Amino acid sequence: MKVRVAASVIGAVATAVLAVTPVSAQAAAKPYDHQDPYKSGCGNSARVVKTAAIKSKINGKVGTIKLMWSGRCKTNWIEISTASSVSGSINLYTADGRHDRFAFRKGNGGRHWGNMLWANNMCAWGGAAVQWGGGNGGQYGSGTTGKACR
Repeated sequence: MKVRVAASVIGAVATAVLAVTPVSAQAAAKPYDHQDPYKSGCGNSARVVKTAAIKSKINGKVGTIKLMWSGRCKTNWIEISTASSVSGSINLYTADGRHDRFAFRKGNGGRHWGNMLWANNMCAWGGAAVQWGGGNGGQYGSGTTGKACR
C-alpha cells in the first residue's frame, strides 16, 4: 500500500512538472547549437552572408563583423576582425528566440568568433561589443549585422 501511494505521488509530480514546463524549454536545443564552428568542421564550408562595421563614436571604424552561414550544418555564427588589443562579446540571435553570447579576450590576432546556432529556414543576425584600454574615454565600439533569412 505504501509503495503504491509513493508511486502515485511521484507520477503526479512528474506530470505537473511537464505541464508547467514551457514548450520553448522542452524543444530548445537544435543540432550544433552553442558549438565552435571550426572544432565541429562546420566552418570549413562557410560563407559570409552579412557584413557590417564595428564603430566607435570617437575612433570611427574599429573592426568588421560578419554573419557566417554553413550550408552543410545549417548554422550561423558571428566572426569579427579588429585590433588584437580588443576584448568584448559576440551575440547571435535566431528568429525562434534562441541566443548565444560569447565573451572573448584580447589576442588571437584580432580574429574572434562565437558559437553556432542552427538556423535552417529562419532569420539570424548578430552583434558585437568591443573595448580597449579599459573602455574609458570612448575606447569602445559596437556593430550589428542585418538579418539574413533562409
